[in-house]
Amino acid sequence: QVQLVESGGGLVQAGGSLRLSCAASGRAFRTYGMAWFRQAPGKERELVAAISSGGTIYHKDSVKGRFTISRDNAKNTLYLQMNSLKPEDTAVYYCAAYSYSGVSFVAGEYGSWGQGTQVTVSS
Repeated sequence: QVQLVESGGGLVQAGGSLRLSCAASGRAFRTYGMAWFRQAPGKERELVAAISSGGTIYHKDSVKGRFTISRDNAKNTLYLQMNSLKPEDTAVYYCAAYSYSGVSFVAGEYGSWGQGTQVTVSS
């Protein structure tokens, strides 16, 4: 398994921006599909964006045009650039590693998770 540590969360006003980072341990990072999930209070964890080892990208419809997932394999780091933030984006954001090169839309299929970082968007 890979160890994941998120950073970059915080409190921001609506319309603002944040960039989340997820630092991964191990040389196998470049071979994993990676994803960002989020979980708001009382709601299920949901996939926000994912990127395969080959760079194929998926973004949830509600964040398209506002969020961008990317990865830097040389730095073993996954990113989520979040612009035009809305109060409904408030959640704990988690990065996750998939044990294969592709991606999955199912949280239970991801084998490694970070501890989460809180993102709060005020109106």
